[in-house]
Amino acid sequence: MLSSPTISKYILRQFLMWFLVMFATLLVVIGLIDAVELLRRGSGRDDATASIITSMALLRAPFLAQETVPFAVMFAGIFTFLKLTRNHELVVVRAAGVSVWQFLTPAILASIMIGIVNIAVINPVSAVMLTQFEELEGRYFTGRSSLLAVSSQGIWLRQIRPDDGAQTVVHAARAQPDELVLEDVIVFEFTADDKFTGRVDGERARLQDGVWKISNAWLTRPGRAGAFVETHELETDLTAEKIQESFASPDTVSFWNLPRFIRVLEETGFSPVAHKLQFHALLAEPLLLAAMVLIAAVFSLRLTRRGGTMYLVGAGVLVSFLLFLLTNVFQALGLGSSVPVLLAAWTPAGVCLMAGLAMLLHLEDG
Repeated sequence: MLSSPTISKYILRQFLMWFLVMFATLLVVIGLIDAVELLRRGSGRDDATASIITSMALLRAPFLAQETVPFAVMFAGIFTFLKLTRNHELVVVRAAGVSVWQFLTPAILASIMIGIVNIAVINPVSAVMLTQFEELEGRYFTGRSSLLAVSSQGIWLRQIRPDDGAQTVVHAARAQPDELVLEDVIVFEFTADDKFTGRVDGERARLQDGVWKISNAWLTRPGRAGAFVETHELETDLTAEKIQESFASPDTVSFWNLPRFIRVLEETGFSPVAHKLQFHALLAEPLLLAAMVLIAAVFSLRLTRRGGTMYLVGAGVLVSFLLFLLTNVFQALGLGSSVPVLLAAWTPAGVCLMAGLAMLLHLEDG
């Protein structure tokens, strides 16, 4: 028989209530820990005022919320089914002929919808605010600012001379990151007060020993005739490491913008592995949240025979830790190209889903 709409609505209401409670609780706890860490990092820095620290904590909050969702779903499932079993409501439901799969359906569907909202709404907001957070972090804590931007028009690099503050903006149509080579290069030079001082057009630019060596360069200066040189050297303090560190992290790119960003990376010569991994991990999240509900049900149903709230909470913490560990291991393997991106992104969700189904089948039908 199909589960009664009344029963489904009741289980759905209980699950969503516990999800909101656990989500808010975890977010507050993690947010306070993060704020304390920001205060520690800002201690001794006169320019990192309390208002700046508060702004940074708030800007990082959507990212923390996004990371909290899987754990909130896990604990919401645990405490929902814990309440139902302790009040013998599930016993009555089972006696009425409703199978475990039927009364789990509302919570599973709710978790899938939560996953969709997380990637479609929370993630874009998180990406925008995390970008602003990283700008403030670079200004007040690390001293690094964004040096590189990638767009459909090519690659943009910015460098500032520490002695006089003069700025140089480098544009290239394509790149060969392994060889530190830029192709179809245009260099714009400015003073510290943004006054244009010159332009260099070149065929290629190679980063070597603190200089960009631009081949077949045409030099243009205000009030002077243009000049052609076979090699023009442009001083720089950029290194491969600095450029890589300033690259936009996958977390700062919205889910909706990731496909276009990946395509631009491929066209300009940069590796899109990290962003592909992020995109597929986000796509797998609804499946992962559904698996969390199944695993939570396994522990909750066993409670009627073994008892112990602390056992249940401990099991949830252990499963969450194992999930976190498994996800990070496969992400590392994917980033290192040891396994394909699809396998690295979808394996944690697939493993959790199969484990939940297997344990629930064994508990109910075994």
